[in-house]
Amino acid sequence: MPTDTKRIRGPEVSQSLSRFVCKPETAVPSDGTRADGRSRDQVDVRPVFVRCGLVSQAKGSAYIEAGNTKLMCCVYGPKETERKDETDMQCGRLFADMRFAPFSCPERGPWIQGSQEKDLSLMVLESLQPAVCLHKYPRSQIDVNVMVLENNGSALAHAITCASLALADAGIEMYDLVLGCSIRQDGASYLIDPTFLEESGSCQGSGENQGSLTVSFLPNLNQISGLQSDGEMGEGTLTAGVRTCIEGCYKLYPVVQQALIKAVRGAAPPPSES
Repeated sequence: MPTDTKRIRGPEVSQSLSRFVCKPETAVPSDGTRADGRSRDQVDVRPVFVRCGLVSQAKGSAYIEAGNTKLMCCVYGPKETERKDETDMQCGRLFADMRFAPFSCPERGPWIQGSQEKDLSLMVLESLQPAVCLHKYPRSQIDVNVMVLENNGSALAHAITCASLALADAGIEMYDLVLGCSIRQDGASYLIDPTFLEESGSCQGSGENQGSLTVSFLPNLNQISGLQSDGEMGEGTLTAGVRTCIEGCYKLYPVVQQALIKAVRGAAPPPSES
């Protein structure tokens, strides 16, 4: 029987890839240290790597990497709105779509957008709308697409920051940048910029003040554009958590500024020789 020379035959015996995957820790230490070396109850965000203008097909794009959390955002528009039956066309419309790549989580997920991704997309949209000058773009729409390449915690907060960078890179007029930060409240202590293990609930104890908080902040205007809270937290704990997230946003702000400055300088034409 003739053999197919164009097909590469696999080995007769194979092993599951799960045997070679490093399993994460099952518990988070509660002695003041965290798995990545950061301390509890400290405004200690993960080191952030940011770049703008990486996707040439998009009007604006940004890539952000915080630890093992990696996201890419592309902005398309402004372009003519697709909905022709709109009655109020005095200002433009902003659309946001956030999705997780099938390989972004420890358990492979479907490509079809689920309910969680729809809720996160709505949160990204509500966080960005107060910062965008939509009245400058009548009868137009702006599409923001966020793709989570790897999720190791705080995906929503970094998605908001990445989307804001992509809008700025696209030249969309904005009142201010939008920065996101999240914390995980674990009783009397908190974990800022939590990892996937920390925010999944493996560090959850018994008692009060167990939950998570994500804040969207405009640093120049000193205003909060979005807030999402899950779990049960007292009023004092929630207020302190918001202040902690604002401090975390201020720590990210210089990194975001430098990324935008570098992108603008790279896109600027060279000076003419006279």
